[in-house]
Amino acid sequence: MKIATWNVNSIRIRLQHVVDWLIQNPVDVLCMQEIKVVDENFPRSPFEELGYHLHLAGQKSYNGVAILSLKPLQDVSTGFSATLTEVAPEWNEQKRVITGVIDGIRIINLYVPNGAAVGSEKYEYKLRWLNVLREYLQILLASTPNICMCGDFNIALEAKDIHEKVNTENHIMASEPERQALRDILALGFSDAFRKFTTEGGHYSWWDYRAASFRRNLGWRIDHHYLTPNLYERAKSCTIDITPRKLTQPSDHAPVIVEF
Repeated sequence: MKIATWNVNSIRIRLQHVVDWLIQNPVDVLCMQEIKVVDENFPRSPFEELGYHLHLAGQKSYNGVAILSLKPLQDVSTGFSATLTEVAPEWNEQKRVITGVIDGIRIINLYVPNGAAVGSEKYEYKLRWLNVLREYLQILLASTPNICMCGDFNIALEAKDIHEKVNTENHIMASEPERQALRDILALGFSDAFRKFTTEGGHYSWWDYRAASFRRNLGWRIDHHYLTPNLYERAKSCTIDITPRKLTQPSDHAPVIVEF
């Protein structure tokens, strides 16, 4: 089985890129973030013609997550409230979470808030959101041993996940409180699939559109697959496909694929 995660940064703008990529890379599951469209306006037919089932949690102009799968998912839910029944409504207003089960694997597709700037209201929201995510995962782990948690985490956990020209001190996506919040989540029993196979730096999944960042490889590795122990042992590879980032008007993210 192959599971891919890709922040497409607007599915309507990047539709042909995604369709072409799936034709060339027919993964079993594609988790997308920032689809930026409500469910009823999602371009379904090009993906259904490729044999994919669509599971959506869309939002107009912002956010939005989707899971495409060659087999229909079971036990699909969106947001935190299906699992955290007493969670405050504010944590479900932004469409950032969708989950479902396929072949005994629970896939959790996440679009973690960016946080804007360290110390800002959006930054504080991000830290609180990550705490809610941890509570959500604790409940799911109690009943689901095999979890692939993937998506755009908007956090580079280590210095080698960021190009060397960045001063990471108090830098959004690399500040210590963000990293510690992610470490606390991983301590529940998750491991980084990419780092099982690639230990050196210089491998990135996101490049700013500015300053010729992609051409200069001034990137960040912020798109991840985190696996529970059994899945981590079963993982055969985890790779970043930078090919779509070379296209005209691409997403600023590249797909990341894990294979079991």
